[in-house]
This record gives sequence, C-alpha cells and structure tokens, in this order.
Amino acid sequence: MNWILVVLRSALYTLLQIIITPLYFLVIFASFPLHPLSRYRITSGWAHLMLFLLRVICGIRYRVIGAEHIPQTPSIVLSKHQSAWETLAFQQIFPPQVWVLKKELLLVPFFGWGLAMTSPIAINRSSKKAALKQIVEQGKDRLKRGFWIVVFPEGTRIAPGKKGRYGIGGAWLATHTGAPVVPVAHNAGHFWGKNALIKRPGTITVSIGAPIDPAGMEPGELNANVESWIETEMTHIDNPASVDRESYR
Repeated sequence: MNWILVVLRSALYTLLQIIITPLYFLVIFASFPLHPLSRYRITSGWAHLMLFLLRVICGIRYRVIGAEHIPQTPSIVLSKHQSAWETLAFQQIFPPQVWVLKKELLLVPFFGWGLAMTSPIAINRSSKKAALKQIVEQGKDRLKRGFWIVVFPEGTRIAPGKKGRYGIGGAWLATHTGAPVVPVAHNAGHFWGKNALIKRPGTITVSIGAPIDPAGMEPGELNANVESWIETEMTHIDNPASVDRESYR
C-alpha cells in the first residue's frame, strides 16, 4: 500500500477519534446511574466503534488463537503490552472487564474520564506495598461483581522484540483470590506502535493460553510461569506457518 495513503488514513482515523470521543463521553456520562456492568457495556461501545474505524479506515484486523481457552467465570488476564490497540480489542475479545492502571490515566480528558466510569483499579505505582494491598482489596470486589481483571505485567508499552520486567501485581492478585489466570500474547506493536500516529494495515495476532490455576502457587512462581508462556508465544505468533487455529475479526 502506498505510504502516503497509509499516512492519510491514519490521520483520518485520528481526526474522527478526536471528533467522536467528546460526543461519546456525553453518552457515557449519562450512564452513570446504571449498574456498573450496564455502564461498562455502554462505555465499551466507544472501543467497539474505534475498532470498526481501524478496520475500515486503516485496514487493521485481528485473529484470535485459543479463544476456546477463555473460562466461563471471571478471571485475571495477564497480557503483553505493546500498543493502545489491545486496550480497545480486549473489550471485544473478553467478557466485561476492569483494568489495573496508574491513577494518572484518569486525568486524561475524555479518555481518562471514561475510564473512571468503568470501575478500574487505579493505583499509585510509587507505593508498591499499598498498591498490592489495593489490588487485592478492589480485585476481590470486582471479581465478586462479575468483572474480569486485565493486568499488563510489564506496566508500560514495550516495543516489539523487547521485554520489560514483569511486575508481580497480577500474580499476587490471583494467588490471593484463587481466580484463574489467562496469559495473552499479541503483536499489535508491529501495526500501531507506542505513541505512533501511523497505523499500518495488516492482521494482528492475539494468542490466548490455557488458564492457569493459582492454587498452591507462590506469586513469584505464577508470575514466572506467565512470563515464560507469553515470551515463548511471542516467538511463534509472528510466524503464520506455526498457526493452525485462528478466527478473524
């Protein structure tokens, strides 16, 4: 595809996002009195709309490997973090969810305000002990209310081919609640990099691993198992010949 066309399509997507987001926030704000799960479904409509625009304007699609591994009960997703894309797509791939995130994100106009309406677990990452306590206390509440919990163990977006340090928060939550852990690998960073205006057309691969029962495991052991699976899977998903089970969106 012509590079100029890619730039123009990316710019059009960004322009539409800038126009639509404040308008959609009015819908989100009006949903405040509703039950949290009902409010989430309305809020996540924005993500579904952005994914539609990415597909029809920028040519970004995705395939899911291992969708059959998604449990029927609220679980904890521990995922690779490369792009803003997964924060949108996970709302389409997984059941209603909340994220563990840094509290500063809630201050971002419109986007952060919308996040605040989804019952996130917003932590102060500079106070690790207090953050772990908060993750467990609020995590138990969210799971009890029927939400899944999404954690990006690396804490920030990492460029393709690189690996960040895996924080223990998600594994700590799992071992203190008994909720299954669902490891996820993906290669979205090849198509939409960190803070990048350009969105390259193509098909993102999302690989979902078999759920891990944290019973009898220490947080460090569980975290190491998740890291090993994700990083090993990252070496496979960029090789289409190694993939034989997939569904496309």
